[in-house]
Amino acid sequence: MKSISIKKKVWMGIGLTVLAVMVLSSLLIFFLYERLYVDQQISQFEREGQALAALYKDEGLTEGFYEFLHWSEETSDARYVVTEDPMELAGGAPFEDDFGEELISFDERQVLLQGQSVYVRREHPRFQQELIGVAIPFIGEEGRLEGAVFISQPLTDLYELFSNVAWWLILIVTLAGGFILFMGSRLTKQLVGPLLKMKQVAEKMESGDFSARIQLVRSEDEFVLLANSINQLAYSLDQVESNRRVFLANVAHELRTPLSYMIGYMEGMEEGVIDQKKGLTVLTQEANRLNRLVTDLLDLAQLEGDGDTLDRHPLVFAELIREAVDTVLIRADEKCIPIQLDLDEASIVVADRDRMKQVFINVLTNAIAYSDCGHAITITLTVEDGRAKVVVKDSGFGIPEKDVAKVTERFFRVKRGRSRTDGGTGLGLSIVQEIIAKHNGTFQLDSIENEGTTIVLTLAEYDE
Repeated sequence: MKSISIKKKVWMGIGLTVLAVMVLSSLLIFFLYERLYVDQQISQFEREGQALAALYKDEGLTEGFYEFLHWSEETSDARYVVTEDPMELAGGAPFEDDFGEELISFDERQVLLQGQSVYVRREHPRFQQELIGVAIPFIGEEGRLEGAVFISQPLTDLYELFSNVAWWLILIVTLAGGFILFMGSRLTKQLVGPLLKMKQVAEKMESGDFSARIQLVRSEDEFVLLANSINQLAYSLDQVESNRRVFLANVAHELRTPLSYMIGYMEGMEEGVIDQKKGLTVLTQEANRLNRLVTDLLDLAQLEGDGDTLDRHPLVFAELIREAVDTVLIRADEKCIPIQLDLDEASIVVADRDRMKQVFINVLTNAIAYSDCGHAITITLTVEDGRAKVVVKDSGFGIPEKDVAKVTERFFRVKRGRSRTDGGTGLGLSIVQEIIAKHNGTFQLDSIENEGTTIVLTLAEYDE
């Protein structure tokens, strides 16, 4: 079943609102007609009839009574019928119209004969119109029925009076309906319009196009904030997609280079141009390079995942740093680079031993690779304000100022030729940064070209 669009739902709501206003207005008009005109007119007849009954009781059918009766007839559109003959009343004679039709029924006359008032509202016996009326008995001094007055009027007369007011009410209701439609159209444009724009952008994002943006020219409201959030999401996804393409291109390039070397050397060995021993040595080096690259890529992918794959335990930080130094010591000795340690032996952190050791191996490997013979590397470990602070400082080539912010990017190398010779993958510091972030620590790198590089790592101390 096809769902109804939000625009149609809004217009359905507006239509139902207009219909509700029309229905309620009609009920209001009917209420006003019944209560303000019909009921008020019957009450007026009741008051005039009671006034005539009181005057009759005091004076009888005197000249003053008829003067009051004539005055009432002149000031009203109602018809007044008076009788003081109970026999005529019982026969219905006085309450007949010009065509001999009775205006009140036999049962209503019996109620009147018992001294009670009678209220009449029915179709005229001859004409197709409603009639309202009140019959008031005249009670004499001894409590006997001596006569009655019947005051009646066709509702057509009342409707003519009410119709003038009704037309104004209808006009007001029509204007109200038009106003609701106008405001509904404006609100639909202001509410549904931005949602449709967001829907279009979301559909483009779903298809992989993250370049579209939502443009809303209006004051700050929830729609603008939502549009800004969607635009920011689109920008972030666009950046992720761009980084993904760059990453794939870099991976392809990094894999293609050693593979090209390997293919070239194998072809040379087959043709006898290259000595097999030398060729196998190069193939082994490039295979190891490929292995390191794949391992680093897997490490980086695992670290950037949402899950926490670290195996944390309390560790003596100084001991872990010494283990990392021992791992790279052979390479440092080959370049005659001393590593000097100044470690706080009491520092204990909660960390993944293997990952944290990988951090220091990567940092020290870079420091050794970019330092000349005889230039020492110093490592200091101190505890400040409940945090362990490690400073690794070398006196090597340093990094140009324009490249300092890029050194943690994937595959970035300050000197690509030297890095390829030394076997670097350009992922070492990216992995370091991710591991430190997973441990809720901080990573800071400062470097001055031709003077050296300083890396500062901080982790929270173990709190028993």
